[in-house]
Amino acid sequence: MAETANTDAILQPGERLDDLLSYDMRIIQSSEVFSFSLDAVLLARFAALPPRGRILDLCTGNGVIPLLLTTRTSACVDAVEIQPRLADMARRSIRLNGLEERISVIEDDLRAWTPPNGEYDAVTVNPPYMPLQSGDRKENIHQAMARHEIGCTLEDVVAACARCVKTGGRVSMVHRPSRLVEITEAMRRHRLEPKRMRFVHPRSDAEANMVLIDALKGGRPEVRLLPPIIVYKGDGRTYTEELLDIFYGRRTELADSTGKQEEQR
Repeated sequence: MAETANTDAILQPGERLDDLLSYDMRIIQSSEVFSFSLDAVLLARFAALPPRGRILDLCTGNGVIPLLLTTRTSACVDAVEIQPRLADMARRSIRLNGLEERISVIEDDLRAWTPPNGEYDAVTVNPPYMPLQSGDRKENIHQAMARHEIGCTLEDVVAACARCVKTGGRVSMVHRPSRLVEITEAMRRHRLEPKRMRFVHPRSDAEANMVLIDALKGGRPEVRLLPPIIVYKGDGRTYTEELLDIFYGRRTELADSTGKQEEQR
């Protein structure tokens, strides 16, 4: 990571620097906006990525997924974020880590944005999970837009992924299992065929609260359900070895995260 003479100069009021716990990376966060959580880290480690080429991250927030993707591939990453404050935080984190030549942040609305330089080899997305009409939204606008489909719906997200990825390219998403049927139906409407799924359970005796999905544009129907990810051991407080390996950089990708066993068309 490139050294910065004065990290305080890169922070705005109310912001802090957090350690990503691997590869000496740091990220700018604030309690005033939605901070990244486990789902983003797992998606960055699950996604099927090309060794080089071009990757797009939609709904990038403060840029945590592009930062982590650079530890797994030599590809360049474009990151799209609609909120100006988050886009600015992402740019400053990228500069702090010396990755300006690898990651570019685009402040735009994914519903209308079209890649100016052609389609991407892979797309990742950690979208808002909750439909607009659900829940009691007491958060500020930054937090509300991260959780609820205010700026884009699930259909908008899937359509953007399909529009931006090349045929034979991969789309990787993290979402809630309760919306899996909607996700699968939307993906198939846009020629994205789910190929791998992995459910995430807080404990071995608890139902899944996340699902990781890898789809192939133009692929044939066939999906593999991979072994579940268990976050905590039986005591409900201690991370499993797999999670510790991911957090501390001992493993840069989840098992079977290359997608090589699937057909390419």
